[in-house]
Amino acid sequence: MTVLQDISTFEDIKLLVNTFYDKVQKDDFIGPIFNEKIGHRWPEHLEKMYRFWQTVLLEVHSYSGSPFPPHKHLPIDKEHFDRWMQLFIETNDTLFQGPIADEAKLRAKNMAEMFNYKINYFRDQGQKGDLLNLK
Repeated sequence: MTVLQDISTFEDIKLLVNTFYDKVQKDDFIGPIFNEKIGHRWPEHLEKMYRFWQTVLLEVHSYSGSPFPPHKHLPIDKEHFDRWMQLFIETNDTLFQGPIADEAKLRAKNMAEMFNYKINYFRDQGQKGDLLNLK
């Protein structure tokens, strides 16, 4: 039986991100949404994700920015976030074990819940604005 190590290096972050997004790109449910939005810019997206997770998990402050705005108008809902989480947890648990790997899952869960909430909030605000403009 192979003993899994915890996430501890930038190379670990790259392995997690690359393996996870490879699954995302091939997934029948969320893959088309990601592939349409990102298009040929996958290398840039992956680089950004390396920096994001390195900052979040290893406290190496290499990411700056706002992760939510690019997701604001995506045609996604809770089921998409559930699938994203399923793939993330599956990938993480296959590759790593330990406190930082557990932290990665918690952070991903919190981020998915917050993004889902904010997307729905902006949709609701847009619909209210549309109704106000009809009057």
